[in-house]
Amino acid sequence: MDLHLEHITLVYPDGDSTLTAVDDVDLTVPAGTTTALLGPSGAGKSSLLAVAAGLTQPSRGTVTIGADVVFTPDTSVADSTRVRLERIGMVFQSPQLLGSLTALEQLELHAHLRGKRPASVRERGMELLDAVGVADHAHKRPAQLSGGQRQRVAIARALVGRPEVLLVDEPTSALDHERGTQVVELITGLAREMAAATLLVSHDASTLATVDATVRMLDARLEESAPLAAVRPA
Repeated sequence: MDLHLEHITLVYPDGDSTLTAVDDVDLTVPAGTTTALLGPSGAGKSSLLAVAAGLTQPSRGTVTIGADVVFTPDTSVADSTRVRLERIGMVFQSPQLLGSLTALEQLELHAHLRGKRPASVRERGMELLDAVGVADHAHKRPAQLSGGQRQRVAIARALVGRPEVLLVDEPTSALDHERGTQVVELITGLAREMAAATLLVSHDASTLATVDATVRMLDARLEESAPLAAVRPA
């Protein structure tokens, strides 16, 4: 399903005045495609991603998945949490893996949080770890993995619940150019395969050759957009 951000505005108190972190942003990410969100530090990229994830309530505007409005200024914390668990996958700048769990157990934890038996996702978990190239490390803990391997486990974890939307925050910031490019290629390929509408925040345009569209953010607003390649070359 498509992800729609409509008139998203995010305003914070700032002493005697206010600070606008996101200013009336409209953005659509079609299902199965990846849009990269670029811009300098402080432009509002991570703030917009937080609103899309329901981690931050917008001051104005709506977030829609398919035909369902999922986040508004009035959405409760409980409802936001439910939507994230059931419909959204997230990959953070830091993999945020639990040190006591193996790679496979990181994925099984997702089932537990949704009230299901961890064993119910074990087969899919192994398939995803294989898809991201770390199946042979399934029973290793984070301390036994490289930075790139930990990021790949985090990507698999975000996809284990078959999310309709995938939100990715600076996945290449701790990786060199080659590994960063590989991670973006992996994300865009899996997004197409699983029909997930994917919004990826990045500071490095040189790693984004495989994304479907780019949007630049400056001073809390969208500055420019490259059109989506509706039909990609064979």
